[in-house]
Amino acid sequence: MSKEKKFAPPSEILQESETFLREHPDLKWIEGFIFDINGIPRGKWLPADAAHKLLKGGLQMPRSAVSLDVWGRDIENSPLVFASGDADGVCMPVSPISLAPWHREETAQLHMQLREADGSPLYADPRAQLQRVVARLKELGYTAVAATELEFYLLREEVDHLARPRPVSDNDAELVPSTDVYDLSELDAQRHFFADVRAACGAQGIPADSILSECAPGQFEINLLHSADPVKVADQTLLFKRLLKGVARSHGYRVSTMAKPFGDQAGNGMHVHLSLLDENGKNVFDDGSDAGSELLRQAIAGMLATANDSMALFAPHANSYRRFQESSHAPLNLCWGYDNRTTTLRVPASSPDARRIEHRIAGADVNPYLVLAAILAGACYGLENTLQAPAPVEGDAYQVESEKLINTWGAALQRFEHSQLWQQYLDPRFVEIFVLLKRQEVAEIGARVTDVEYQSYLHRV
Repeated sequence: MSKEKKFAPPSEILQESETFLREHPDLKWIEGFIFDINGIPRGKWLPADAAHKLLKGGLQMPRSAVSLDVWGRDIENSPLVFASGDADGVCMPVSPISLAPWHREETAQLHMQLREADGSPLYADPRAQLQRVVARLKELGYTAVAATELEFYLLREEVDHLARPRPVSDNDAELVPSTDVYDLSELDAQRHFFADVRAACGAQGIPADSILSECAPGQFEINLLHSADPVKVADQTLLFKRLLKGVARSHGYRVSTMAKPFGDQAGNGMHVHLSLLDENGKNVFDDGSDAGSELLRQAIAGMLATANDSMALFAPHANSYRRFQESSHAPLNLCWGYDNRTTTLRVPASSPDARRIEHRIAGADVNPYLVLAAILAGACYGLENTLQAPAPVEGDAYQVESEKLINTWGAALQRFEHSQLWQQYLDPRFVEIFVLLKRQEVAEIGARVTDVEYQSYLHRV
């Protein structure tokens, strides 16, 4: 029998956590959790006096917990389950203990990463895959600066007579379909909810920036500030999604980041902004011109070349593909442009030193670790191979003749599974486990008979 191993988090995490515990003597609970391949938090609630145990790697979970399907089931024939005895890994803190202020009892949370029992990276962990790509980019001499913009629907707890969700809106969307983009009355109506979101972000160190009403009733967007640590950006985005849902429940609402909750309304996207710094901290996309540097165009070329290989990560669920519709602000064609929101990749209008790429494919239903890994891998691919970008598109990109984005779940999975790109940039064992997981979800959803099929065919054909 092996000896119990002792682990210690980075000193900064330990010190901040110790300070937090001293300042919150009435703490009742602490939540220790990881995020799985689907971006779903998995973990345990423990009494507050277990905090020190958690900080030192005292929480163990099955290694397979990181690869559960969206319903929380093991993957059949997974190498992480019966084939390896469903062995435990160790959960290590990746951020300090912080307050989860939406709970009635004083509750804290500890975000963790599931590792092998000896503390080494677990190949099935999506955070480890992003770390892998970040390290490769670093070998080229670049540091990525990234930021995310997250769209979501604020929903009522009560559903309609067909059990469909109902958005919370200041306008009567059930009588008159409306577009509420930048509507301040929508924000005013939910000011108490957003005040609590801001307070929770402050408590957890999440850099929330602007809030706006989006294109559909009850739809909003909140932007997070950029950081030169892409792994931290993904951490914060996932914690922010969890925070939104927790605060909403405390107000008697629900939040959904499902890609397309309503067929006749706007979908939820997660746009990613990216620039690259050299070893001196200079933005390499900036050459002083309005057009940006040659490295900017090489990164764009790489992202376009790898976009279809990445669609299973950008659109990881059955519902994800409903978001891609013409004239919907969701891209359809592989193209780019300057300050053009109809393109797949947009170079926003900015001062030269803020030159960056806005990546517009991913829905809000994604795992940010995997999306950022795919985007950075695309940039790496373009830079490593000095690819040349096509001419930028002016005007309506929906009318442009160019290669299309893959628009079905099955085709995206097949492309991902057989892509040579991911054999280079991700751990091939992760590719295998991701495909097994998604094939299981595809089979389950494919076996379900939908309401529209009953309505259309049961008594007609």
